[in-house]
Amino acid sequence: MAVSDPFHLAVQVRDIDEARRFYGDFLGCPEGRSSESWVDFDLFGHQFVCHLNPALKDNAVASHKNPVDGHGVPVPHFGVVLEMPAWQALADKLRAHDVTFEIEPYVRFKGEPGEQATMFFYDPSGNALEFKAFKDRETQLFKKT
Repeated sequence: MAVSDPFHLAVQVRDIDEARRFYGDFLGCPEGRSSESWVDFDLFGHQFVCHLNPALKDNAVASHKNPVDGHGVPVPHFGVVLEMPAWQALADKLRAHDVTFEIEPYVRFKGEPGEQATMFFYDPSGNALEFKAFKDRETQLFKKT
């Protein structure tokens, strides 16, 4: 997927091979350049880099939670806004592989401006991810509500 202005995001992970399995093999992100201490991925058209921090332990990335639509949204988090069919396919894949969700896939702000499908889960190093899709992406992506 090509985007006109891709972002660059780097996160820390506890194990490079584990990150390759999760982002590359499981999520299907093509791998780019790498070394023993970092690896680049194409995350839906964006440059996403995992940097090794061997000091991380299981779920070591602590996050704060802010209330949104009756759920505790982990902060910080990152992810991608997908088209609805791609979001649904990802949600189905995650459910089929028994991924533990922080917030199960659902539609929030239903019937309101900004209606969106969303889901939150963690990578193996404890980084919080959100993937979402807007009912009307073109008019609601950056619209004030």
